[in-house]
Amino acid sequence: MEHGPGFEIVGEIRAIETIAANRGIRELGRLAKRWGQGRWRKRKGVATVRFSDGSVAMAEVHWYEASGLGRHEFKIKRLLGGE
Repeated sequence: MEHGPGFEIVGEIRAIETIAANRGIRELGRLAKRWGQGRWRKRKGVATVRFSDGSVAMAEVHWYEASGLGRHEFKIKRLLGGE
């Protein structure tokens, strides 16, 4: 599915929450410059991730998302355990 640096999201992202929206996002100017103008949101959720070495774990992931522009810049904030 989606990729981040050194990992791939396997399956669905669950328990999705919005952390910040529009002007509440510190990186808003950089996001608009790199990916385009949009209604940006910083979001978090729980997903199964597969690392480049083949190991799999549950993790809390964060990303930026805008309608019409998609999801960008995934990162793992913390590991929640293995599967």
